[in-house]
Amino acid sequence: MKAVAAAGCGGQERARLRSSSDGSRYSRRGVGLSGNSSSSPALSNPKSVLKRPVSTEELQTPGGPYIKKTFTIVGDAVGWGFVVRGSGPCHIQAVERCGPAAAAGMKVCQFVVSVNGLNVLNLDYRTVSNLILTGPRTVVMEVMEETDH
Repeated sequence: MKAVAAAGCGGQERARLRSSSDGSRYSRRGVGLSGNSSSSPALSNPKSVLKRPVSTEELQTPGGPYIKKTFTIVGDAVGWGFVVRGSGPCHIQAVERCGPAAAAGMKVCQFVVSVNGLNVLNLDYRTVSNLILTGPRTVVMEVMEETDH
């Protein structure tokens, strides 16, 4: 396995993190770690980041407290830099601080509406993750984000 180094936030070189196939945790590749992987507490949090459950109906209510945002995320050698969790609707559970998703503006707690034009509001995170992993390197995602009141 090779360690992948990239210019980090602030221009410092750092080891990149990669999500496991189910997105459950991130691990450093190589970099002298023992065992198969080491997880980052901020990116391997199994507890949901959501304050309360949100329905697909609530997300789609006209005049509701959510706004739609569209991101184009170009994956790099180790992935896209985010974790999807939940089911109908899925949400963003974690975003790698200096990864492609963070650079595009993605944030924790956003709800995934579509992936490459396909509505995914009623799908589970495994299906959504598979769509991303098996699709093109550049992914276009629509998300709903709670507005600040």
